[in-house]
Amino acid sequence: MRTRLRRLDTTALVYLALVAVLIIGAVLVATTGRNFFSPGNIRDILTGMSVLGFVAIGQTLVILGASLDLSVPYVMSLASLIAAQTMNGSDAMVLPAVLLTLAVTACIGLANGLIVTVLGVHGFVATLGVGLILKGYLDTNYQGTEGSVPWSFQLFGATGIGPVPISTIVMLLLASLVAFILVRTGFGHHLFAVGGNSEVARLSGVRQRLPLIGAHIGSSVCAGLAGLLLASRLGVGSPTVGSQGSYDLLSIAAVVLGGTVLMGGRGSIWGTIGGVAIFAVLDNLMSVMSFNPFLKDVIRGLVIIIAVALYARRRVIARRIRFADSPTGPNTATGPNITTGPNTATGSNTAAGSNTAAGPEVIAAGTEHERSHG
Repeated sequence: MRTRLRRLDTTALVYLALVAVLIIGAVLVATTGRNFFSPGNIRDILTGMSVLGFVAIGQTLVILGASLDLSVPYVMSLASLIAAQTMNGSDAMVLPAVLLTLAVTACIGLANGLIVTVLGVHGFVATLGVGLILKGYLDTNYQGTEGSVPWSFQLFGATGIGPVPISTIVMLLLASLVAFILVRTGFGHHLFAVGGNSEVARLSGVRQRLPLIGAHIGSSVCAGLAGLLLASRLGVGSPTVGSQGSYDLLSIAAVVLGGTVLMGGRGSIWGTIGGVAIFAVLDNLMSVMSFNPFLKDVIRGLVIIIAVALYARRRVIARRIRFADSPTGPNTATGPNITTGPNTATGSNTAAGSNTAAGPEVIAAGTEHERSHG
């Protein structure tokens, strides 16, 4: 049984954990005489997934590229304000407002990407700085809610098909599109390669800047979509709607819980969606059970720590098994200490050596195995 669990990829383990959380939640809620799987409760869980899901999809892109995006809560707030002020209660302005909002957020993402790639500033610092700039702009120019969202756009955040909200369906469609891009396009392959080992990617002819810039644009656009959803639910734009939800840290937590490596190069969108679902179920369970609200963050933190510790242990065990199963051991014909010398076709300074594209830090970080096994 242990061997089978070790052979499962990280995404599969995330969904096994989700099933376990659902079962535990159903049992606990049943003790109160309520049905955890009632249509209303399922709708509440799926609704809770929507906003964080949009942000986490974008965050997955930048983390796969070994970067971060801490500007997302302020991008969300700005997006809600731009949309609400542009619409101003008019149905005719819905489409222009959406397009303008996405264009502005894409420009913010472009700025983040250029600061990271051209100026060489780490993504943590770059997006923190851009986020503070946006926060200063919001605090200076807005003292409260602004604008008005027409009823037709509010339906985006208020209606659904059965117990499934429209916003969740849109989020899952976006996840499918991004997953396809990561697995089936050159952009996705290059993003995995740059995140896995940027130097090896450069030596292999991969253009390092474009994937990272594209990832940051995608992250900001996803945050913009989350801001549009919040505006549709609130009916107005708010300068604090993003920061109040702590979506920067929560999105990173969901991505890590979903099995994406924080150092980049390995992970999947569907693992992230599983992480978002686990958080949504836990939040819903604690609300139904009337837990102390402050315990939510404690439980989230414990879940993240336990999950990452288990992932790290699985990788160490898998590495030991791989070397133990090798018939010739680590010093085989492609190793650095072979008898043919350092300058031959199998030497340590050649394509099969430890410091080149076939070494242990190969571009295989972007292969199908790395993407699916997180």
